[in-house]
Amino acid sequence: MKLWYQKPAASWEEALPIGNGRLGAMVCGGIQKELLYLNEDSIWYGKSINRINPDAYNNLDNVRELILNGEIQKAEELLKVAFSGTPQSQRPYQSLGKMTITMQGLKEESQNYVRSLELETGICTTTFTIGEAVYTREVFSSYPNKIMVMHMTCSQKASISFQAFMSRERYYDNAGAVNNHTIYMDGNLGKGGVEFYCALMVKANGGNVRTVGEHLIVEEADSVMLCFAADTTFYSKEPKRNVQKLLNAAAKKSYDKLKLKHITDFSELMQRVSFTLIDGENASLPTDERIKAFGAGIKDNSLAALYFQYGRYLLVSSSRPGSLPANLQGIWNNNMTPCWDSKFTININTEMNYWPVEICNLSECHQPLFEHLKRLVKTGKKTAKKMYGCRGFCAHHNTDLWADSAPQDIYTPASYWTQGGAWLCTHLWMHYQYTINKEWLKKVAYPILREAVLFYTDFLVEKDEYLVTCPSVSPENTYIRVDKKQVEGQQTNNVTSGCACYGPTMDNQILRDVFSQFIEMVRELELDDDLEKQAKLILTKLPPNQVGKYGQIMEWCEDYDEAEPGHRHISHLYGLYPSHQITVDKTPELIEAAKTTLKRRLDNGGGHTGWSCAWIINFYTRLHDGNTALSFLQRIMRQSTYPNLMDNHPLGSGSVFQIDGNFGACAAIAEMLVQSDDDKVWLLPALPDEWEEGEVKGLCVYGGASIDLMWKNHKLKTVELHSRRIYPITLIYRGTERTIQTDCNRLEFNL
Repeated sequence: MKLWYQKPAASWEEALPIGNGRLGAMVCGGIQKELLYLNEDSIWYGKSINRINPDAYNNLDNVRELILNGEIQKAEELLKVAFSGTPQSQRPYQSLGKMTITMQGLKEESQNYVRSLELETGICTTTFTIGEAVYTREVFSSYPNKIMVMHMTCSQKASISFQAFMSRERYYDNAGAVNNHTIYMDGNLGKGGVEFYCALMVKANGGNVRTVGEHLIVEEADSVMLCFAADTTFYSKEPKRNVQKLLNAAAKKSYDKLKLKHITDFSELMQRVSFTLIDGENASLPTDERIKAFGAGIKDNSLAALYFQYGRYLLVSSSRPGSLPANLQGIWNNNMTPCWDSKFTININTEMNYWPVEICNLSECHQPLFEHLKRLVKTGKKTAKKMYGCRGFCAHHNTDLWADSAPQDIYTPASYWTQGGAWLCTHLWMHYQYTINKEWLKKVAYPILREAVLFYTDFLVEKDEYLVTCPSVSPENTYIRVDKKQVEGQQTNNVTSGCACYGPTMDNQILRDVFSQFIEMVRELELDDDLEKQAKLILTKLPPNQVGKYGQIMEWCEDYDEAEPGHRHISHLYGLYPSHQITVDKTPELIEAAKTTLKRRLDNGGGHTGWSCAWIINFYTRLHDGNTALSFLQRIMRQSTYPNLMDNHPLGSGSVFQIDGNFGACAAIAEMLVQSDDDKVWLLPALPDEWEEGEVKGLCVYGGASIDLMWKNHKLKTVELHSRRIYPITLIYRGTERTIQTDCNRLEFNL
């Protein structure tokens, strides 16, 4: 289970990622020069500031009146000036810098080059031969030891010589020697912003070690261990002291001990799930060649299994307890001004990052999102009160290191959407459904979700017989509005476009989840909460899903056409996925409307970005259409995947890395095999015809169990359940239902 190549990375997009949640790197695997692009997850420029527009609340009634009366252009102009953040942008995530290692004495041509990333261990290895000497480098980022480690060996003694140093484009103050075997770099990220300190230490067997200026120099060593650590004032008051403490501890340990501790930690997470599909003829090719062949139409089922495990690998590497959540690029970013600031975009992207976390048996990797959500509640209470005069908390479509909850950008299709915090809150109930941890539900989830419910009890306004959000948008989409007018006895159509609206379908669907999940929490915890009564009442007054003139799910409260019919966001199908409001067994009419919605989007060029294509795969898994789901999985791998299997997003004439597509597709592959819905578990609900034979072990289902499945000739052969608790569970396979009682041991049976 590895990625491997026969040449060094020619660019950042070809390098291989390692990470321990906080500390990451992209490893290029160069021969004469090894380059590591470094990241630490709290390296964000700028201090925390209050960006709430002071004129928002005073203009709230005005903007609502304009929207409800159909004066959309006036409403949007008012939103831009009175509701945009001041300043309009949050803080950007930045690269920590680069580690450059220039090898000495490698004068001959190299042979037998291999660069690989072992997903089960999280170790990146580069090996090559020069003359009779075999050179090997191993690199990993250790979660238990909180450091990054590189080990260099050579089959011939006294053959390792190099110079190493660290650099950063800007915003660093000092670089130099700590002692004769350690160099450092430090700096600050703007006035009042985060201060950082990082250091690189060498421990060599044989040879000579010294520092000159900001360079670390090793000459004629037999083997070398490099240890890198970084810390910031976001996490601690004394980053320098912490880094030195980590490196001093590492210096007392052998490489083998550090490596073993890392492997024990990392592999325990990765080995929880195995997934096997029959290998194709190209399974033995280097990964970049496999991707090219796959793009040319050559069948390679096991590449899908590798891609699935790579998604799990990226999540383990970018989101661990104690770290920040995975951002738009996980933790891997080589720019000072990355696209979209590489923030937490919470109108789908951050949520998509965590779609696979529970079903793929990585539940603890969800914790960074919940910790950030706690912080977002604090800032979101201020935003709710000052912008909207409401209790509770809200957040718009982006947040950053400081849990900023005010609107981001002056961008009408996205900025003035209050549902970002609400959507994140649905992950609380998701986590509980898989873990059934009532103590966590009471201490963590319930207080957060209650604040979201409290906000909407104040924020919603009456329109006809319903309660609706206003102002709002359907994320990043634009509608076409046709107003009929009489002019001198003649009817004319005034055609305008707009984004601002009330009660878009996605808002209603998210709130239906938020309010119903709150009610379920109160019931589960046996609480007496007056807010529950209001929640039940509001739930009955949310607008229902509506079917429009084309037979599609309506995206807005009125049956508008889209300005861009193939738009990448398909927000009005939130109810199909990730929610369970539209299902094959309970809402057949809406399922048909969802199919029509997808067809219209795709006929007009939809699914052209990686993450959007990943969402489409999930839609088709929920429609139990495995072959179409597979066709879009093949599309994402052909058109939206770099040679290192990372997802790309189109930008101008090129593309940029964006991690959500990896995570969304990973979740979809899992749901092809297993789906949970309330008290039912669907087995192989969207198995493609091409996956004739396979086996999966360790996927999780609602209620606290994991499941193993084996199939052959497209038929399920064995099922095993592993449960942490005793509860009834209904399994469905090809229309046959069977309800069984789990126990706390392995349970094997046939359907």
